[in-house]
Amino acid sequence: MNNILIIGCGLLGSSLLRRIHKKKIAKKIFIYEKSKSNILRIKKLKLPGIILNKLEKGVVNSDLIIFCTPMSEYKNLILKINNFISSKTLITDIGSSKIESSKIIKKFLKKNIHWIQSHPIAGSEVSGPQHGKENMFENKWCILTKEKKTKKAYLNILDNFWKKIGSKVVVMTAEKHDKIFSITSHLPHLIAYNLVKSAQDFENKQNYDLIKFSAGGLRDFSRIAASNEIMWRDIFFNNRNNISKAIDLFIKNLTSFKKDINLKNNKSILKKLIQTKKVRSKIILLKQDTNKPDFGRS
Repeated sequence: MNNILIIGCGLLGSSLLRRIHKKKIAKKIFIYEKSKSNILRIKKLKLPGIILNKLEKGVVNSDLIIFCTPMSEYKNLILKINNFISSKTLITDIGSSKIESSKIIKKFLKKNIHWIQSHPIAGSEVSGPQHGKENMFENKWCILTKEKKTKKAYLNILDNFWKKIGSKVVVMTAEKHDKIFSITSHLPHLIAYNLVKSAQDFENKQNYDLIKFSAGGLRDFSRIAASNEIMWRDIFFNNRNNISKAIDLFIKNLTSFKKDINLKNNKSILKKLIQTKKVRSKIILLKQDTNKPDFGRS
């Protein structure tokens, strides 16, 4: 691959930049970033890549374009690149929900342009190029979404790209992707935001210095709730139907827990607690996390 254009060089964009450079996947890496503070950080960090003032240059000269921006920016960016994009150029993205963004792509991207959506399962609660890591995607899953019109040759190019990055690749439909991640990612983040908000509300109502005494549970949820608000707003809006169903299921199970607690139903609540512990064991078995106590923190 000759040239790659990264649009948006925050946490994940800069991590890709570092990895592409380290693995020598492209001859040239172009960067288009609208945040002046991020550009200053990229320069200060002396990250590899050519920073562009105009998007046109990168679009015309790149074999692969990667959208690393919030999904709410896709439409405007697509309209900007339409006049310069070649049918030989492949586009992908790293968005966390796919059905709604796929609709935007189909509606606004000019015809005969190949865009195959990606979702690398990697990230952090922090934002910005200063937090990027060269090994961010190492041994992490990357989901590629396949549609009826997806050409196998381009799918193979993208599959090969992510494997060079160090990811484990799996292909599925946008529908299946959004259903899975509404439960495994989107609902947990929503719960984290809501739990921290509940703690704030409780603290204000009771006039207690509650956060000072936060235990491990609230501490860990607060880390998730510190994630980028624009990105997560976009995810919640884009995958709203699946997330709404996940919320309904969560409320149903929460109501069941509440009933068991109020009735002191020992048998029922112990059964729930024992069953749910098995998920942690499975995550460890699949090497999705460390088995060290306290998540391996020192």
